[in-house]
Formats: sequence, structure tokens, C-alpha cells
Amino acid sequence: MGEAVARVARKVNDTVENKADSLELNLAGNYLHRLPEEITSLLHLRAIDLSRNRFRRFPEPLATVPALETIDLQENEIAEVPTDKLASMALLRSLNLRANPVGPEVRLLVRPLVPFELLLSPEEPIHP
Repeated sequence: MGEAVARVARKVNDTVENKADSLELNLAGNYLHRLPEEITSLLHLRAIDLSRNRFRRFPEPLATVPALETIDLQENEIAEVPTDKLASMALLRSLNLRANPVGPEVRLLVRPLVPFELLLSPEEPIHP
């Protein structure tokens, strides 16, 4: 696990040092369960791919990245989503939470609160 975090931290630091205007960061498939704090210094980050990792909660440091427009969290283990923080992300246009075990309460709360495209897996039918 430590090696994956170190690899991500290096990638984040390289991205910060290059100071690209329109930034995309692909951290898919790294077995991550948390983000390094350096992610909050990516002021121009527009898209991040965190699919196929091990997040159990929405990575809240992303809520402080001001230019973020697209977040891909497909195929993680996310059950909890901080709808209040998502609603404050002014530029967010798309959040992909497909293949995550988000509960029905998230589906009910999120839709009216957030003005962006929310991608969720179809609900499983409940069998008695």
C-alpha cells in the first residue's frame, strides 16, 4: 500500500510542478483508499480518474479543489457521499459513482441538491 501512495504522491507533485493550465490526473487502479494532501494544491485540476481503487468514502479533499469539473470514482467501495460538500463544488459537472454500494438515501438526497450529472448503477431490485 505504501508504494502505491508514494507513486501517487510523486505523480501529484510532478503535476503541480508542471503547472499545466488544463489538468487531468489519472490515478485509476492504484488500490488507493485515501488521497495525499498534495491533491488540494492542484488549483487547476479539472478532471480526476480514481476508478478501480479502494475508496470506502468520497475523498473529501476533492471538495476543496476549485476547478474540478469531472470526478470518476467508478468501481470503488463508496457507500457514503457528503452531499453538502458536493453541492458546494461550483464547477463540478460530472460525478461517476457507478459500481459503488451507495445506499438509497444517497440517491434520494443527492439528486435535488447537486446541479451536475450523477452517474450511478441501476438499483438492484429488493427481493423479500
